[in-house]
Amino acid sequence: MGTRPLLNRRLAGLGTTIFAEMSALATATGSINLGQGFPDTDGPEEVREAAVRALREGRGNQYPPGPGVPELRTAIAAHQQRRYGLAYDPDTEVLVTAGATEAIAAALLALLEPGDEVIALEPFYDSYAACIAMAGAVRVPLTLRAPDFRPDLDELRALVTPRTRLLLLNSPHNPTGLVLTPDELAAVAELAVERDLLVVTDEVYEHLVFTGAHHPIAALPGMRERTVSISSAGKTFSFTGWKVGWVTGTPELVAAVRTAKQYLTYVSAGPFQYAVAEALRLPDAYFDGLRADLLRKRDLLAAGLADAGFRVFRPEGTYFITTDITPLGEKDGIVFCRTLPQRCGVVAIPNAVFYDDAEAGRSLVRFTFCKQTAVLEEAVERLSRLART
Repeated sequence: MGTRPLLNRRLAGLGTTIFAEMSALATATGSINLGQGFPDTDGPEEVREAAVRALREGRGNQYPPGPGVPELRTAIAAHQQRRYGLAYDPDTEVLVTAGATEAIAAALLALLEPGDEVIALEPFYDSYAACIAMAGAVRVPLTLRAPDFRPDLDELRALVTPRTRLLLLNSPHNPTGLVLTPDELAAVAELAVERDLLVVTDEVYEHLVFTGAHHPIAALPGMRERTVSISSAGKTFSFTGWKVGWVTGTPELVAAVRTAKQYLTYVSAGPFQYAVAEALRLPDAYFDGLRADLLRKRDLLAAGLADAGFRVFRPEGTYFITTDITPLGEKDGIVFCRTLPQRCGVVAIPNAVFYDDAEAGRSLVRFTFCKQTAVLEEAVERLSRLART
């Protein structure tokens, strides 16, 4: 094998994810896991029963159609029309994927070539960095800074070069909780049209907005033909293990993404696709109730973290809270998160792993609040020990 490293050098430094490390630490120490963003209860019973029914009726137990089952593609198109006035042809403009993670990978692998530059909001979800690297492209961070984490639109414009191919957006934004405003989206759209840039937008938290509203950039003038929109069922319906995501865009964009996607998983989640089709047709009361429940949990955890001594940046969306640990006399979020389970039996995620420049997020730590109220109350009680030490 010689001296050449076994791992593709594009993936150097992208070893085991922080989520796997921290979830294992939670299990080993019996800690409350407020690190990885998965609910601790299942979603609607009628949606789960729809999956059971599909299994029993033999729908999806064999390979489903490559683009996704027609029932789900139709439901996705109807959801986009009903919610945002975006009309998509379910046959040519919708693609079902193995969660949003595969959708992101397929989109970036399809649309990028080596040397292309991708501007992404930093801190960015870790799969963005990996997928850009696998495509041989170059990520260019637009850093969001505390306390409000708003994008500097002048800086964004300055980052665009002749090599810029694509803008990678995430709103509501993980991990900061930023929700891009209509004015911010309009400025990004204007720049994309002016410089003829593609946009890939990750909107998996579209139904978890607490301040303002979710506005898809694809609905803005000149954007439908250059935007790949991505979402998924996991965050909205609390079935993260089903891994059902989707892409919407023009026939040309969807065909490009499908070309890459078919060589990743080909197809997945057959019976669950039928269940998600039913989930997307749930009444507005479900989506309103989900948001209200998570808003209460956000405020519960935010108050507890503040009482424990953290500086808390209350999110506008998602189910994550970013905090600063410096008021606790701490400086290094990675060290802090690795010792927190032993100190008070809670697991969190250090934001530094979401930055190219780790120093920019060195003292920031992320907690999730998509847990049962009693679990969050117990976590708040445990975290209060920090203020007493």
